[in-house]
Amino acid sequence: FDWSKKITSEDKLKKVILLRYGEIHLKGKNRGSFENALLRNIESAIFSVDEDAKVARIGGRYVVYNFNEANLERLMDKCSKVFGLVSLSVAFEIESDVENIKTTLKELISQDNALATAKTFKIDVKRADKKFPIQSTEFAAMLGGVVLDEYPHLKVDLKTPEIQIDVDIRENGKTYIFKDKIKGVGGLPVGTSGNVLVMLSGGIDSPVACYLMAKRGVKISAVHFHSYPYTSKQAKDKVIELANEVKDYCGGFDLYCVSFTKIQEEIHKNCKEGYMITIMRRIMMRICEKLCKKYGYQAVVTGENLGQVASQTIESMTSTESVLQSVPVFRPVLAFDKIEIIKIAKQIGTFNTSILPYEDCCTVFLPKNPLIKPKIELVEQEEAKLDIDTLVDEAIANLEIIKI
Repeated sequence: FDWSKKITSEDKLKKVILLRYGEIHLKGKNRGSFENALLRNIESAIFSVDEDAKVARIGGRYVVYNFNEANLERLMDKCSKVFGLVSLSVAFEIESDVENIKTTLKELISQDNALATAKTFKIDVKRADKKFPIQSTEFAAMLGGVVLDEYPHLKVDLKTPEIQIDVDIRENGKTYIFKDKIKGVGGLPVGTSGNVLVMLSGGIDSPVACYLMAKRGVKISAVHFHSYPYTSKQAKDKVIELANEVKDYCGGFDLYCVSFTKIQEEIHKNCKEGYMITIMRRIMMRICEKLCKKYGYQAVVTGENLGQVASQTIESMTSTESVLQSVPVFRPVLAFDKIEIIKIAKQIGTFNTSILPYEDCCTVFLPKNPLIKPKIELVEQEEAKLDIDTLVDEAIANLEIIKI
């Protein structure tokens, strides 16, 4: 039941994409700033596909118009990934006149195979424009009559219709007629909740963490620790690909690639084997904190999941986090089980890349028996064998910044 490919006369009907937001409706006096941020993000998404397209805001809706119809499917895909939007539809925009709406609906439903074979339908009218002369329920019944004149075998079902036709009468004097609602990702517009630095590995969890933080309106950048030549160039390329795969949801960002080779070699040479993972994570956190201070990030985000591996116990996380002095750590997948994380990874398109068989730096020097419940005072004794400040400064001085 797809009207997106229906050919119409351009002088009468204008095909548009109708976008609806959700959670922003709950905002108070600062709602305008959220609406403006969402508008910028929508424009960024559509201009990456069609530079001639336009976006207008009408009440609680946004309308994309003036686009090349050959780009419609790509535009819909891009908009479906913009946080803040709960649904979108291909709609036809017409003047809000009673007879005009009835005539247009009759034209749109003519020779429609879906209606011809369906058993039940519903007309849903939303009347945001209170100057429109007929109330919603009365007008819905009137438009239902138009459909029944064309397809008398149909029955009206207001609860579970096979086919629903929506008529959205807006305050701008325009009416939007559409049939299908595509679900959006919801959440808040990216850029309305601060800036964070995500530790992005080549695994399944951290790209999902990027997605979940962006869903709450956070603007992300990412840091990746690699151990070339112990890890291959393909391992780094894999992370760059993951960053590009989350970009449609998170927006463009900086990816800081930090060589961790020398640090791992020094830990391996000087510290007890069981402490290696804990000390590695603590040094990573120190590097992250310095990057936060230098580039203005407000928190560090990880893909840690409680109990998943030895370095993800409460004691290990406490030890790792204790080195931070000025920024918090957020762990958005902490309480998810692996099946839930994989489900999101598949949904956002990162899963197949995440499972490519290229090792990240954490697995290269993995001890046989890592400490599950490290004591901070003992960890600090082992760390005292290293010149941590010099190692951290050297790593930051030689980092590579990749624009995603």
